[in-house]
Amino acid sequence: MTIVEIAVLLVAVAFAVLVGCLVPVLMQVRQTVAESEQLLSKLKTEVPGLVAELRAISQNVNDVTSQAKDSIGHAAVLLHAVGEVGESVQQVHHAVRGSSGTLINNVASMVAGIKAATHVVRERMKHERGTHNGG
Repeated sequence: MTIVEIAVLLVAVAFAVLVGCLVPVLMQVRQTVAESEQLLSKLKTEVPGLVAELRAISQNVNDVTSQAKDSIGHAAVLLHAVGEVGESVQQVHHAVRGSSGTLINNVASMVAGIKAATHVVRERMKHERGTHNGG
């Protein structure tokens, strides 16, 4: 055998080994490409539906947020009115408390005055009866 034949034989063996190693790799790449095509096909059918659902959810969230803003505005008005009613009740309470002290003083003064007047009237009546009876 000549050197050229040996070189050709070595190149043929190297090519056979290379092909032997590349065949399983190429089969795996082929399987991966097929699975990728299936995945892309599924994504093409499912992603538009998911996007539509996400848009609907986003719209619902926007609507709920808008309703919540309106409700918070109404609640703020209601709470403000309740606060004003509370202030009015407090003012009435203070007025009643203040006037009740004055009212109690006035009633006590009137009762004391009535007692004094009745005492004076009784004393005069006793005195006048004594003058008529004893006289």
